[in-house]
Amino acid sequence: VLSPKSAWAIRVYGLSTLTLRAKRQTDTAFKVAEFLQRHPKIAKVHYPGLPSHPQYLLAEKQMRSTLGTFAPGTLLYFETREDGDHPVHARRLINWAATHSYCITLAVSLGNIRTLIEAPGIMTHAALPPEAQQRGRIAPNGIRLSFGLEKAEDIIRDLEEGLAKA
Repeated sequence: VLSPKSAWAIRVYGLSTLTLRAKRQTDTAFKVAEFLQRHPKIAKVHYPGLPSHPQYLLAEKQMRSTLGTFAPGTLLYFETREDGDHPVHARRLINWAATHSYCITLAVSLGNIRTLIEAPGIMTHAALPPEAQQRGRIAPNGIRLSFGLEKAEDIIRDLEEGLAKA
């Protein structure tokens, strides 16, 4: 439980800008999703804001912001294109991001003011047997991005560099 002093700061300084922050994060997620969808080293992009998403029409109907606009979220999941059964390119991208990225941080949280990257199959869900991961649609080459407040162009530049090394 937060102390009253900590809760007060979040209430006074955080909530008043929440709509603006969420809008920026959602706009960034969409731009990055479009970039990843066109990239030759990416096999799939799962983001309900893309018209190619199987449930795009449902998302457009249900995922609305406090302003009434389409708000498909601040998270996306993508899968790298791999040559074999092992997620070599995904691991290389994650390792590159952990040590060289300008604005993407390796971490397992779902939300922050910083953009976070993780590979659920080898990080948060690594203890699950492969069959359970498969049932949960956790691909061995899957990577999750949780967007912060950085510029989309900076995140895309990081991903371009990381994918070039992957």
